[in-house]
Amino acid sequence: MASYPFLKGHGTENDFVLLPDPDGAIHGDLGVDRVRALCDRRAGIGGDGVLRVIRTSSAYVTDWAGTTDLGGAEWFMDYRNADGSISQMCGNGVRVFARYLLDAGLATAPVRIATRAGMKTVVVEGSGAEAVFTADMGSPKVLGSSQVTIQHHFWSATHIDMGNPHAVAFVDDLDEHGPVGSLVDPPVHDEEEYPEGVNVEFVRRLGERHVAMRVHERGSGETRSCGTGACAAMVATALEDGGSGGRDHDLTYRVDVPGGVLHVTWTTDDRVLLTGPAVVVAEGKTDL
Repeated sequence: MASYPFLKGHGTENDFVLLPDPDGAIHGDLGVDRVRALCDRRAGIGGDGVLRVIRTSSAYVTDWAGTTDLGGAEWFMDYRNADGSISQMCGNGVRVFARYLLDAGLATAPVRIATRAGMKTVVVEGSGAEAVFTADMGSPKVLGSSQVTIQHHFWSATHIDMGNPHAVAFVDDLDEHGPVGSLVDPPVHDEEEYPEGVNVEFVRRLGERHVAMRVHERGSGETRSCGTGACAAMVATALEDGGSGGRDHDLTYRVDVPGGVLHVTWTTDDRVLLTGPAVVVAEGKTDL
């Protein structure tokens, strides 16, 4: 197999392999085995997922069933979880995707990116390594309550859709079931409520508009950060605090994750804005 270029990037240590493939010619229909090989942390490059950078005009994107509104964006984020499964959205990933496009001179800010969860816009403040990226994640959907379970311990959870499904549970101790990285198996969840699986966020309050979070992501396991999960955690906390999308001022919460800090704003017009870093740390060629 011929070698092809890759980059490695992360947003609050939620890390990804980026594959520049503007016209869909290199990778074809990116397969499960190749994604798993790329994300393997011992035999591959290592990552929580793969971000394929592909033009919306490519045959792959235009032929993909369900891609109906690309919002006029030039670039499509084809995101795959570490196990090779397809995911609709990735909040940390879309910021890293924007960072790559800007660094490569393929876009200017604000960056419009098509995804399986609709078109996302990313704005940038600052420059270089200190730049901060804010992604408009759209309007949250609060879909009721469910339950998640670990080792016969169960918690009530709020079902929030941020383009992908989340179950947000409030806990008193984030380390009750071991240190970060020890949540190997997915928490047990209601399969009727979440037929495609779910990202589970365990959230602990730290102060006014300040929470900490651990997350088990479907298809990737426990990760050091989840952007859409931070958005879901913020929305669930704001609702418990009496906030909603219909207020007369924006609400901003700080969300601490094992890999850093994210800030999430719920605007008066019911948009959720995710702010945090995006870093590209390496590039090279691979034949994986």
